[in-house]
Amino acid sequence: MPTTIALIAHDAKKEEIASFAAQHAPLLKRYRLIATDTTGQRIQDVAGLVVERKLSGPMGGDAQIAAEVVAGTVVAVIFLVDALYAQPHEPGLQVISRVCNVHNVLLATNLITAEAIAARLAKTLVAHLIYNPVSGQGNAEQDLSFIQQMLEPHLHLEVHETTSDVGAEELVKEAITADADIVIASGGDGTVSAVAGALIGSGIPLGIIPRGTANAFAVALGIPRLLPIRNACQIILAGHTKQVDVARCNGMPMILLAGVGYEAEMVERASRELKDQWGAMAYLMAGWQLLDEQGQFDAEIEAEGEVHQFQANAITIANAAPPTSVLAQGAGEVLFDDGLLDVTIATAETKLQAVTTMLTMLGSALVKGGRQNQNVVHGRARKLKVKTNPPQKVVVDGEIVGTTPIEVECIPDGLTVLVPG
Repeated sequence: MPTTIALIAHDAKKEEIASFAAQHAPLLKRYRLIATDTTGQRIQDVAGLVVERKLSGPMGGDAQIAAEVVAGTVVAVIFLVDALYAQPHEPGLQVISRVCNVHNVLLATNLITAEAIAARLAKTLVAHLIYNPVSGQGNAEQDLSFIQQMLEPHLHLEVHETTSDVGAEELVKEAITADADIVIASGGDGTVSAVAGALIGSGIPLGIIPRGTANAFAVALGIPRLLPIRNACQIILAGHTKQVDVARCNGMPMILLAGVGYEAEMVERASRELKDQWGAMAYLMAGWQLLDEQGQFDAEIEAEGEVHQFQANAITIANAAPPTSVLAQGAGEVLFDDGLLDVTIATAETKLQAVTTMLTMLGSALVKGGRQNQNVVHGRARKLKVKTNPPQKVVVDGEIVGTTPIEVECIPDGLTVLVPG
């Protein structure tokens, strides 16, 4: 559905439309507002709303609004008409009425019909889609068109595309300011993590439309891998929500996991070109090459007031993880709603030992039960610190963020997500 409301008023009705806007400011704030020049200025002054002002009526502002109706961007036009004493220079109703009728757009010409439109719009959810056009291997333009086709008949959908200059966090802040009912992230795990991090504690439900290489968080939440965009849109429209844990790693939001050592090196080697060519296989290829190279390091982990010393090839601290995140599966299953982080420390002295260890952990994940393995140590904690010697690279939700030391803390029930019912 379009997300613009147009506001027009004859001179004798400008105070009425400004009062109407002030009364319904919480609703109107959720939409893009356009108005003829003087009417828009009056609404800004009285209601404090942001209004995109077109030309004045005599200069063709009503024609500019009519053009937006024709373009399909307008959900409703509120045009308060002075039926008895309108002046010749004031905007005419005929053109606006015709285009609204032709294009099936709501039109109010007095306060009672304006109130009816406000009541209807108040019951319609406004969703802001944060869309990363460079994620995944599909056609981004076609994917976006399909998402709009799926969602717009049921939601007012505001689309924001990330760019090299404007990141997901900034776009989420705009959506929160606009009182969005839902924020939807469409991209890879990096995009989803950035959107989720900006939503922590807001109470606004997060919808996920996976289009990345791994889509680990979507898989962990149970969003089907088959036809992921279609199924994800259907899950969003069904409206079933769940409170899940999130975390922060060195102050950065984390919805999936932090990897120290082997996993971070693997992610760094799986370049964008390699992922574009091989998809998820890029990680396996990079990981296989690393088995001969990744050495052990000394690690100190402080948790629950105790300090533990280890030698490790990989340390994984998980908030949520699908079975395919093998190095997180020390217990066979990562729970994303228990208020705790899963910590897995893995060691291996040979390539064969490393492969055997990972296969054992994968088997544990598939049956959701831990198996004893002398090369794997697992624990759970609400908060922990990790130091290593020498310093090791760290990956958080698929993005290299620096090196150790790190401090990770779980935020129980920190995020509301739309999940399969």
